[in-house]
Amino acid sequence: MLFNSTDFLVFFGVFLLAWYVVRDRLAARNGLIVVASYIFYAWWDYRFTALLLFSSVVDYLVALAMDRFRARRSLLLVSLVTNLGVLFFFKYFDFFRESTRLLLAQFGVDVQWTGLQFVLPVGISFYTFQTLSYTIDVYRGQIPATRNLMQFMAYVSFFPQLVAGPIERAAHLLPQMARKLTITLSMVESGVWLFIWGMFKKVVLADGFSHIVDPVFRIIEPEASQTLIATTAFAFQIYCDFSGYTDMARGLARILGFDLMVNFNLPYFATSVQDFWRRWHISLSTWLRDYLYLPLGGNRIAAGRTYLNLMIVMLLGGLWHGAAWNFLAWGLWQAIGLIVNRFWSENIVGKRVPASRGESGQESRLSDHGSRFAMPGWLAWLLTMMFTLYGWLLFRANSAEQVLTLTASLANWNPPVWAGVMFRELCVLSVPLLAMQIWQCRTGDLEAAMRLPRWARGLLQAALIYSIILFWQREAPAFIYFQF
Repeated sequence: MLFNSTDFLVFFGVFLLAWYVVRDRLAARNGLIVVASYIFYAWWDYRFTALLLFSSVVDYLVALAMDRFRARRSLLLVSLVTNLGVLFFFKYFDFFRESTRLLLAQFGVDVQWTGLQFVLPVGISFYTFQTLSYTIDVYRGQIPATRNLMQFMAYVSFFPQLVAGPIERAAHLLPQMARKLTITLSMVESGVWLFIWGMFKKVVLADGFSHIVDPVFRIIEPEASQTLIATTAFAFQIYCDFSGYTDMARGLARILGFDLMVNFNLPYFATSVQDFWRRWHISLSTWLRDYLYLPLGGNRIAAGRTYLNLMIVMLLGGLWHGAAWNFLAWGLWQAIGLIVNRFWSENIVGKRVPASRGESGQESRLSDHGSRFAMPGWLAWLLTMMFTLYGWLLFRANSAEQVLTLTASLANWNPPVWAGVMFRELCVLSVPLLAMQIWQCRTGDLEAAMRLPRWARGLLQAALIYSIILFWQREAPAFIYFQF
């Protein structure tokens, strides 16, 4: 069930009526969330609700056992093996088997394996990481194990963020499942705004950008202007698509009285690769930092090991996005960017000094004593965007061969007539997004529209709704991140 579908609007309307009847009764409220969330998830394929239930029950029991028995590390291993085993089986088994077959063929060994052709359960990477974060936090003693199974299942399956995040931590969302909800008019108004703006980004902008992107990535031999325009359009498409989903998820949650974390913070205003990852898919980047990078040693160790840690984390981050070599190449590209960024910061611009107390999660910080090698802000931004755009080319390419073709096309400057049409479409679609983002950046407020007078906000929302209706498609395109 897609947010950008009539089915979902009917589903949520019915759910909302039931919600305002039971919201003050904790057990009934969590039960309603679980039932509705499983219906929502079953809309794609009812068989995979069993995986969601299995993951929830395993981690619920593992966390309870950690409170009773001393074998906490063994119990954590049960959670890790179970969750990552299921994820590997459905998402990566065929990929690694086919890769092994091709590798053996290079040595003259012909193995005829038939792929199992699994259907990828929607959102499996998101809810797997969410339940894993719970058991790891219980193991570390950062949160207590919950004894209320229904509350835990509501936390894992909460339908606004179930299939495409943000990846919520139990310390943030689980207590909200156990408290009395206070729903104010301002919460509802901001929730409605977030949902409308997110829907506009998906239905009007992201799906509009796709009409520029898809034809170029089907061309056998594109030229430079086509590749540049399509890659730029894809950068906007994937941002509007994914952040649009997050905005809608946060808006729906806020209407119901819940708070979800911010997952995007103006990533295309970043002035370094590190800054980009502080702003892009924040719930994943902080997950990888807290549960992989820091346990590996973070940057508390020698520079060489730090760079290795960054390489491991970003390769796995690339693989998290999908079982394909282009995602691994994208992860490698991001790792290289982060390593160069860190080397430049530590050895050219500033020097590392001990972290002060209160700098949570930071082993050290950098001191810039007015280095003459510091880049101007505009140049740092430009280089970061160029790096990011080539990364999106790797991400969107359909094969390794296409990566090489698209890269080579950047040297082929012979613009076809229709490239000018593509450029005009790109500019027209970019205007509302850039206008909003510049407003948000200048005010330092991601919900700057909520500070408008009600009448002005009403007019803005009416214009967005009219645009959504105008561009609404009967066969609603799925969100890009549903495949992950």
